[in-house]
Amino acid sequence: MNRFAVAIGCLVGLAPTSHSQSFQWPDGRRAAVSISFDDGRVSQVDTGLALLKKANVKATFYVTPGAVENRLDGWKQAVADGHEIGSHSLTHPCTGNYAFSLNKALEDFDLQKMAAQLDEATDRIQKLLGVKPATFAYPCGLKFVGRGREVKSYVPLIAERFLVGRGYLDESPNNPAVTDLAQAMGTPFDDLGFPQMKAIVDSATKEGRWIIFVGHDVGERSRQTTDTKALETLIAYLKDPQNGIWLGTVAEVGGYVKKQTGR
Repeated sequence: MNRFAVAIGCLVGLAPTSHSQSFQWPDGRRAAVSISFDDGRVSQVDTGLALLKKANVKATFYVTPGAVENRLDGWKQAVADGHEIGSHSLTHPCTGNYAFSLNKALEDFDLQKMAAQLDEATDRIQKLLGVKPATFAYPCGLKFVGRGREVKSYVPLIAERFLVGRGYLDESPNNPAVTDLAQAMGTPFDDLGFPQMKAIVDSATKEGRWIIFVGHDVGERSRQTTDTKALETLIAYLKDPQNGIWLGTVAEVGGYVKKQTGR
């Protein structure tokens, strides 16, 4: 059984809680869903923007400045289309156990270095696109700097700078009554078909939760790619008023949760 099957099993098997049932979504909605994509990949511009425009849906794109510079016209179009642009750090540092991150390993960072990384990314994205990121996605879903007894969480840095900090590869949608917006849960939907996506949505809807879907490339179903046909079908399902789901950007839903909970 692969990790996606395990994650879906956990999601579907969640028991309802009184906390989530007590939280009220706007306009009688029963749950919320945000669609997000990481890394500023070219397929998001070339394929994703047209798909989302046709469906009249706004997504959240977590980008690095370098990715924006590589396709500046496309990312300016994303802003013009009304999509949210969030920060994915300056250089996408992860654990050095990943070969691509060996020369920018979180194990070699401290909080001061991470703070500089976050602030420079925000400044450069704002200069490039004219918008200041309100939310952040942790690269690789990792939230630490340092190693061993010197490990520190950089979640407080995110809480100081952003409305929401979104994780990755988490096994549960967010319970809006108790979730910490600085480390909100992110649910992967790359590599999934629509029936698998729907199972996650239906389980979360029963519990009044907020799903933040996380994708990467947009195209034919494959590794780290959100399938276009599955995505189109998912969007149609989410937009059907009978299903009672609020489809909004991470900043939109996060702002509502913050206002309702006072946290």
